[in-house]
Amino acid sequence: MSVERRRQMIETEHPSLSVVRQCELVSISRSSFHHQPVGETAETLALMRLIDAQFLETPWHGSRQMARHLRRDGHEVGRKRVRRLMALMGLVPICQRPRTTVPNLAKPLGLRREHRIFSTWSRWSNREVRPRWTGRPGRCWPGLHAAPRHVPPGDRFAMVSNTMDVEFCVEALEEASARFGQPEIFNTDQGSQFTSPRFTEVLRQAGTRISMDGRGRWMDNVFIERLWRSLKHECVYLHAFETGSELRAGLAKWIGYYNTLRPHSTSAGRTPDEAYGASVTERLAA
Repeated sequence: MSVERRRQMIETEHPSLSVVRQCELVSISRSSFHHQPVGETAETLALMRLIDAQFLETPWHGSRQMARHLRRDGHEVGRKRVRRLMALMGLVPICQRPRTTVPNLAKPLGLRREHRIFSTWSRWSNREVRPRWTGRPGRCWPGLHAAPRHVPPGDRFAMVSNTMDVEFCVEALEEASARFGQPEIFNTDQGSQFTSPRFTEVLRQAGTRISMDGRGRWMDNVFIERLWRSLKHECVYLHAFETGSELRAGLAKWIGYYNTLRPHSTSAGRTPDEAYGASVTERLAA
């Protein structure tokens, strides 16, 4: 029986059994029998309506991101309270699933590997890279083999392709280099596009240091990995884009939201535009 059903079995005017004894017999505490549930306050209900409205717009928001959004709108609320209210409303954010990278490491006829794998230079623990990367946007570029492709972080530049061909990656790299200059380091995963001689030769000729993540080392490229996770789960997976033009329009809208409206915990609750503008100001002041 449910607790409520057992509470109903207790008779306060029973001729021989006290309330305490009846509570023992039905296995509930006396305090729970006398307790009268109190509903949520008007202020909490108003907060729940805000959470519900925002969740319809951004169903990927968990309690942390929802709390940051509410604080940016002027509501003093903590993550624990938001988590309780979201659980009360039955709101469960969209979650990611693991993906894998498939490199081209075949050894035909016993020969050497077809594609070379380079070591990583992007880890935050690397003493040579860390001071050069920190506070210098655009010096280290990330690249992944996802279909929607973003090249230099901090700028609104995107290319979209429905293939996984290396030529598209080379084209995106050359266009980004022409617009933003050559990076000091270009970091990728071990996808076959990035390990191909056609792609690595472009970087070699430009004097760019090639960096590749170790297998299973998503932390080596955590910034762009997190961006792609957000883009796929907050935009691509939620919309049935039927044409390339619809996909481009949807990505442009989401990237605008990501850069200007979406707060990030690693940037102290600031948006990418705010964090990038602050770093530029600090470098100019120095």
